[in-house]
Amino acid sequence: MTADAPREKAFLLARPEQRLLEGIARRLSARVLPDHLTALALASAVAFAVAGALGWLWACAGLLVLHWLGDSLDGTLARVRRTERPRYGYYLDHLADAVSTALVGLGLGLSAHMHLAVGLIVVVAYLALSINTYLETQALGRFRLGYGRLGPTEARLALIALLAATALGAHASVVVLGESLTVLDLAALGTTAAMLAAGTTRALGNLRTLALREPVRPYTAP
Repeated sequence: MTADAPREKAFLLARPEQRLLEGIARRLSARVLPDHLTALALASAVAFAVAGALGWLWACAGLLVLHWLGDSLDGTLARVRRTERPRYGYYLDHLADAVSTALVGLGLGLSAHMHLAVGLIVVVAYLALSINTYLETQALGRFRLGYGRLGPTEARLALIALLAATALGAHASVVVLGESLTVLDLAALGTTAAMLAAGTTRALGNLRTLALREPVRPYTAP
């Protein structure tokens, strides 16, 4: 059920992004396979971690674009060519997403512009939202990408903007509980709070829906 669940995309850039991806997919060489694009996304995430640790912020921004291309285009290419492998694709895509998320958070945390603990906190929050999405796909039979009007593409664009601002000299910091927090730290912590609030709200809504579908049955002693 999970692999075949319909995808619901309600975030801001979903429609124009889908049109762009389908246009690219139709123009790709037949030698390019969906797995090649998944590998591109993973390689970009590894390179991001290295570039972040070295402080190459512009490289990080470019690698996020490359990661978007590989991560978003693999499934689109399979659908356009009608070569989908639903269970294989579902498993591989989300496994690659989890690894990539950890690598991006690690790269940010190893840079001089974000505390490692903050980077790992963002990773945990993002993975928590992902786990909730997978659970509701199994329990409710629908796969909702993104939370509210924001999805992975919007998150990448926001991070690219922050990396560019930092590379251009946005180095303001705020002292909180004796720790000096950078622009990236503050943005990451704010994003984490928003993600946890959105995830909690949606989880509670899912529980209400499931409780209505499966009401408590009165116990009758044998």
